Amino acid sequence: MSPAGLDRLQRDTFEYFLKETNPANGLVPDNTRPGVACSIAAVGLGLAAYAVGAERGFVSRAEAVERTLVTLRFFWNCRQGEEPDATGYKGFYYHFLDMQTGRRTWNCELSTIDTTYLLAGALISAAYFNLETEKEREIRRLADALYGRANWTWAQNGALAVSHGWKPERGFIRYRWQGYSEALLLYLLGLGSPTRPLPAESYRAWTETYRWKRLYGYELLYAGPLFIHQLSHVWIDFRGIQDDFMREKGIDYFENSRRATYVQRGYAMRNPKGFKGYHENCWGITASDGPGPATRRIAGVERRFYDYLARSIPYGPDDGTIAPWAAVASLPFAPEIVLPALHHIDEVYPDITSEYGFKCSFNPTFPDGARGSQGWTSKGYYGLDQGPIVLMIENYRSDLIWRLTRSCPYIIKGLRRAGFAGGWLSDT
Repeated sequence: MSPAGLDRLQRDTFEYFLKETNPANGLVPDNTRPGVACSIAAVGLGLAAYAVGAERGFVSRAEAVERTLVTLRFFWNCRQGEEPDATGYKGFYYHFLDMQTGRRTWNCELSTIDTTYLLAGALISAAYFNLETEKEREIRRLADALYGRANWTWAQNGALAVSHGWKPERGFIRYRWQGYSEALLLYLLGLGSPTRPLPAESYRAWTETYRWKRLYGYELLYAGPLFIHQLSHVWIDFRGIQDDFMREKGIDYFENSRRATYVQRGYAMRNPKGFKGYHENCWGITASDGPGPATRRIAGVERRFYDYLARSIPYGPDDGTIAPWAAVASLPFAPEIVLPALHHIDEVYPDITSEYGFKCSFNPTFPDGARGSQGWTSKGYYGLDQGPIVLMIENYRSDLIWRLTRSCPYIIKGLRRAGFAGGWLSDT
């Protein structure tokens, strides 16, 4: 994909946050389907996207400031309490909120990981909007206050590993953040808190649950869905900095994600389950929408298809669904294989591009019944896909988000308490 093509893709994708967000409260819908709720992780990605939009001229700085303020004011002033219809509790927020009222919906959990991405977006806002104007000073005050309100020690629920979340009806969820995952950012923000931080031991306990594997000629810290190797990197520049685990392995998390990107391509080239469309330039197996739930017999093989699911390699689940956003979000790690993949997908599957750039996903194996069809294509867009497209294209082009977090004292503190050293941290 050419530089002009990347610019168009980034600009079109950014429009999701401009057009779908509720201007009265800054809430961003989880996806474009009717009646959907707000995803607080999408709100965090949207906050960071406003900084990119202002930097690129997709929106004026004044409008980006207003949108950011509306969002931060809502979350600072919203109801925090034990009531089942509050917006949050203990400085954390419910995963899904009503788009109009901002109250908990869908009987969802108070989510530690989704709150992490919301707070990361607020910190990006504070770092980017650095002018000495009344409104930009307010952005910085609100971002600091929101981050400081989160009670990370409460979220441990008496153990070292952080809980996935809490529900007012029955308390903490029994699952904890263990094993390498997108929670890398969660632990770093928790460690950097100026008020109720995680203990350093929590990070070491987390890394002890890592799994190191060798796949298709690459040794790496394993996680099956590609998004795990991307979402923390949306925010933090891991090039050249290492914690104890990575020092022992002789690489850093950035290199690990580069290897994971090549493993994805290697899996698609081998295509062990024989799905249509898998190709050295057509890959991206991650959390995405899908054509299921359904079972179909295709060319004599009975295949099971899923709806929205975290798809994974090499062990599955894998049903032939390809998510273009997964390739885009690996652009900073391996542009030499990502750009040809984006060109191939754009050229061979033009129907997956619409109003907001690439749609969530497509599945050439699943028949949709139309003559000449190239299979199933997702009907919607998802905020969790749109954000990484905007932000990782920008990190590839200018390091903008990475430069902003390199100046954030909370993130620097979190990295150092986790044992990170070297690279740009040595110069900070």
